[in-house]
Amino acid sequence: MMTQLAANAQPSSAPKISRHWAGDFSERPRWEITGVESALSFDFRSPSWQISLGPLEENEMWHNISEVLDKTFLGNTVWQYLLFVLVILATFLAKIFVKQLYSKVLVRITARTKTEIDDELIMSSRRPVFMLLYVVGFYVALEMLNLPTDPVDLPRFFHALFTSLLIADFGYMLYSATGIIDHTLGKLAKRTDTDLDDQLVPFLRRAIRVVIIVVVGVMVIQNLGYSVSSLVAGLGLGGLAFALAAKDTLANTFGSITIFADRPFKLGDWIRVGDVEGYVEDIGFRSTRVRTFEKTLISIPNSKLTDTPIENVDARPIRRVKMTVGVTYDTTPEQMEKAVEEIRDILRNHPGVDQSYWLVYFTDFGPSSLDIFIYYFTRSKVWAEYLEVRQQVNLEIMRRLERLGLSIAFPSRTVYLHNMTG
Repeated sequence: MMTQLAANAQPSSAPKISRHWAGDFSERPRWEITGVESALSFDFRSPSWQISLGPLEENEMWHNISEVLDKTFLGNTVWQYLLFVLVILATFLAKIFVKQLYSKVLVRITARTKTEIDDELIMSSRRPVFMLLYVVGFYVALEMLNLPTDPVDLPRFFHALFTSLLIADFGYMLYSATGIIDHTLGKLAKRTDTDLDDQLVPFLRRAIRVVIIVVVGVMVIQNLGYSVSSLVAGLGLGGLAFALAAKDTLANTFGSITIFADRPFKLGDWIRVGDVEGYVEDIGFRSTRVRTFEKTLISIPNSKLTDTPIENVDARPIRRVKMTVGVTYDTTPEQMEKAVEEIRDILRNHPGVDQSYWLVYFTDFGPSSLDIFIYYFTRSKVWAEYLEVRQQVNLEIMRRLERLGLSIAFPSRTVYLHNMTG
């Protein structure tokens, strides 16, 4: 059955618009715009389309292009593959646009605000947003194709994969946003007098990140059609092996909790643990990182720290100086008494020496010298200030001994020659 609607009579050069049906009226119509110079037609009766443009009698070229676009390869027409490529290209263009939007617009807007939280949000959301564009763009591109369902249901597979990637991207965004904890809570912690909150802030950030990873992992596994409880129950001996392998990890985790509860040291402290000596840089779930004086970074398992004696050098309020000064054996007892008193006077009047406890005594007859034992503490525990006080005291001792006419001894040996001949 065929029905045709034509426009009113026009000159022969005017285009004509007509509508045709093939079959019954339930099918979609075919629109045609025809004229003396050109023809344009759209066929909505099938997933394919065609555009015919040119002289009414000579549109073979467009007819051939339409045939090429309608050719099927691996279950999809050429035009579907072209749409797939166009969507992929559009995704990359969108990524470039969003990247410029971040760097040229959003960053400048947040820079004008007083708070720095929005700056952290912008910086932490860049990569998750880019990942979201790629995931959505690839999924939309796949929707342009007729994917097979046998022997593998690819549409269902890619839908589950797309949902899982969205969940992972959302978790990635939350994971990146945890840096705000360091920025905001870290500032609040610095305003308090205690050091415990300064250590808890990075620990809290790591704990939240672990929770995010676990929750996202469980959601992804369930989205892929697996039961987490069934997987755990089905591990069997593998679960036992996993538990044994995770024993050290759990021990280190409990060790970190012990460190925070007992607080044998804090960030920035100078500690000695066995052969390791340096400043504490980081206290993590598994290990504590110590920066040695050679500038190397050593990681010590937290479980070891709970079982090993820890010497916190910075915990002492003052620093000790223990030394011996030897003078030559030609020193008289009167000179020795004056030397001891002079050194006591130096310590008594030096502002950097702690006056609560110090000792100066002539103690030993050494192999090459008469030894004066000197024992005192500096008020400052800062390494550079401690060395400065020692230097000032030592120089003043040299000046006082020189005024007394005494010489500082050094290891020497005297050889006596005896004539054995009669």
